Amino acid sequence: MKVERLRFAILGPVEVSAGRPLAPRHRAVLAYLLLNARIVVSADRLADAMWGQTPPDTSRAQIHAAITAIRKMLREADAEEVLSTRPGGYLITSANLDLDEFNERVSAAQLKDPAEAAAAIRQALTLWRGEPLADLNADFVPGARARLTDRRLAAVEQLAELELELGRHNDLIDELAAEVAAHPVRERLAGRLMLALHRAGRQADALAVARTLRETLADQQGLDPGRAFTDLEQAILRDDPAIAASHSPPPKPPAPAAIRANYLPYDTPDFAGRTAELDRLAERHAGSAGVVTIAAIDGMAGIGKTAFAVHTAHRLAGRFPDGQLFVDLQAHTAGQVPVDPGAALEILLRQLAVPAERIPASVTDRAALWRAELADRRVLVVLDNAADTEHVRPLLPGATSGMFLITSRRRLLGLDGAHTLSMEALPAGDAVELFNRIVGERARAEPIAVLDVLQLCGFLPLAVRIAAARLHHRGQWTVSYLAHRLMGQRRRLTELSTADRGVAAAFTLSYQQLDPDQQRMFRLLGLHPGRDIDIAAAAALADVPMDDAEALLEDLLDTHMLLQLEPGRYTFHDLLREHARDLAAADQGTEAVARLLDHYRDTAVAAVTELYPYIAHRMPAVPHVDPLLGATDWLEAERANLIAAAAHAADNDWPAHASQLAAILYHYLDRRGYHTDARTLHDLALRAARRTGDRQAEGHALIDLSEVSLRQGRPEEATSEARQALEICREIGDRLGEALALNRLGHVSWRRHDYAQAHERYARALELCREIGDPVGEAAGLDNLGTVCERQGAYEQAVEHHQQAMNLYRGIGSVHGESDARDNLALVYRRLGQYDLAREHHSRALDLYHELGYRSDEARARNGLGAVARAVGDPELAIEEHEAALTLAREVGNQPEQARAHEGLAHAHRALGRLDAARAQAELALDLYTHLDVPEAEEIRCFLTQLP
Repeated sequence: MKVERLRFAILGPVEVSAGRPLAPRHRAVLAYLLLNARIVVSADRLADAMWGQTPPDTSRAQIHAAITAIRKMLREADAEEVLSTRPGGYLITSANLDLDEFNERVSAAQLKDPAEAAAAIRQALTLWRGEPLADLNADFVPGARARLTDRRLAAVEQLAELELELGRHNDLIDELAAEVAAHPVRERLAGRLMLALHRAGRQADALAVARTLRETLADQQGLDPGRAFTDLEQAILRDDPAIAASHSPPPKPPAPAAIRANYLPYDTPDFAGRTAELDRLAERHAGSAGVVTIAAIDGMAGIGKTAFAVHTAHRLAGRFPDGQLFVDLQAHTAGQVPVDPGAALEILLRQLAVPAERIPASVTDRAALWRAELADRRVLVVLDNAADTEHVRPLLPGATSGMFLITSRRRLLGLDGAHTLSMEALPAGDAVELFNRIVGERARAEPIAVLDVLQLCGFLPLAVRIAAARLHHRGQWTVSYLAHRLMGQRRRLTELSTADRGVAAAFTLSYQQLDPDQQRMFRLLGLHPGRDIDIAAAAALADVPMDDAEALLEDLLDTHMLLQLEPGRYTFHDLLREHARDLAAADQGTEAVARLLDHYRDTAVAAVTELYPYIAHRMPAVPHVDPLLGATDWLEAERANLIAAAAHAADNDWPAHASQLAAILYHYLDRRGYHTDARTLHDLALRAARRTGDRQAEGHALIDLSEVSLRQGRPEEATSEARQALEICREIGDRLGEALALNRLGHVSWRRHDYAQAHERYARALELCREIGDPVGEAAGLDNLGTVCERQGAYEQAVEHHQQAMNLYRGIGSVHGESDARDNLALVYRRLGQYDLAREHHSRALDLYHELGYRSDEARARNGLGAVARAVGDPELAIEEHEAALTLAREVGNQPEQARAHEGLAHAHRALGRLDAARAQAELALDLYTHLDVPEAEEIRCFLTQLP
């Protein structure tokens, strides 16, 4: 089952076309996510939607259970990617939803003639299967249902208008009467029924509808009808001819011969996509009610602004019988001087057939004549390639019902009342359609290679056209060969050019129109190794104050030399990034890059210290940076950039920065469960340290790698890395490093159930930390010893160690360390049969982990709660907890916790008599435990042999 074939329905009972049926609460969660598609929805917001201001104590667990059930359903339908987890919550990324189809069909009707529009709306209304969200009971449902019902009634009213225009009033009466009976205080609906009855010769019945509405409004709401309804009632009462039915057929669009002037350029026959943008412009004009429509179309070079404006003008030409005019203002044309407003006005007036002798000399007088000529005309005007707002202001009309399409590479922010349309890269489907139209059958035979080419073109229409044209004119090439050329080129921009046009040439012209400070910022941004940049990093890179940096970034954004995907962050289109790097290559950017790396290192220290002040003594010594507000948000936003910066540093002249960034970010990446990123970063640090012979940095990189290996279920690698680190740290006298390495080796021993060896290693690490006065290491050592004592049956000693660890962690302000000790203490209480205490400590640890965003540790606490539930004989609750743990562990790649979750599920299913499910879960646990090379593998084998 592909994602596009999986269908969701909410215009009636909530249904999914595939996968297992969902429980009512789970359907409610799914419906809320669908209503908020493409928006990240937090668990707290979901709880509010389900229960309002009085959620139950188990609300968080119920939300997790619902998400788990939805994921199962999607997984069975081969559509897992529909629902993703983001740092802020959950996101429905794409959904084939009946509501979206309904909206699209109703919107498409705006571009059709009345008969076709009526048919389209009727077809859209067939998607409704009764009351929306009919089978749900949640706090959000009444409001959402009312909004959806209002949307349907608006379509019914629109349909009634069209049918009345077409003279079908007799056919409407029964249909509208039923709707009015169901919605007795909806004035517009009642008005359409009154008009249909009146045109059918039933004046008394029409006035009866009016009386009923008046009485119902007064009784239910204490209101009188509005002015429009009252006017209609009076018109019916006096049998006003103005509202009588027209017996002539609807007017046809004017014939082409009726158009006075058409100066539009050639409409590219292979134009593809941009349907949504075209619909928006058409709808904007349809709703303008005789007022001029001005659309400012902006976008980067090569994005297809002119092609879109011309195509739109041709599509809408029939609405403007007095002419379609066009002028190229040449503000971004190589080798040309921009056309001044006076010359542009002369061109436009001549296109309206104004004789040369009537055209005055001054710009002011020409503008006045232009406005006078347009006053009684319905014309469409394309002003292409404008420099800025002042370039087109004299060309704008006064009172007219026409439409103006203005294109520019700069955002025209000063055009009051204009509809702004910023063009973006083509969606993948539209880009494929464009490429296939140009290339033909060869493209359709290699769909994967086509996507590769389009990706390398950055979905930029100009680049796509050039690439497709090159392929079209080279009969021996395949699409795969073209993709290989684009990938193999050190500079794609060189390949994406022809004799008369090219992507690089278009970019160069935009760059040349920047002022020197903007050009410098653009070039320096090309040195940035990451995907996006914030204002502070740009200020460091350019060595300018923050306010100046922001002004320059905003200027580059307004000229479409940069993109902005979220507030305060800026990025390049892929091809513009390459152009900036080519320009930057000519500069000596060493000092700029050094400033950027210093900024990332120093700010990372401030952020990590803000979050984890108890490890400040382990941070590299850096210049003072003020405490960072929003430290977590900054680290989340900059995580990819920090790793990219470390990679750049490791491979170039700043290896120490790579080692420092790895040491700074270790705690954050580990606690947040970013184990893949952590491995990448610590591998870079190890490579940089070995390159420069920095033994201490090498030892600590190995220590950090060993922890990542343990998290990812690689015990052999973890052992090797920790042993190498231990040898190095002892050799150079790094006692903190020695303690950390011993702790890692102790973890390996603990996982393999060699508790005597684990105890020895943990005890030595604790001793070293006490000797050097490291309270963080001391607390960790005590907590580790407690876990060993618990496994050895020394429960009183285990409780003592964990409580000492909790007190130490509390004293140094480590909420996470305190949570670890609390979660471990819960295991001891479970062993002692003190299940209420065990549940209390697991739950408190879970809440803290969740607040901190530590998903890997959340999985551990969830598994602990599942074990407690099994111990007290509640296998259903155990299944909920272990499934939630499994989801979290999968998201962060924590294989040990995945194995624990599968094992817990196996035991819970067996307790419920679900032997097939128990066997399936046990086999999954066995696979993981075998891969992890831990003794639990043998235990789960015994479990399997004991199943009937």
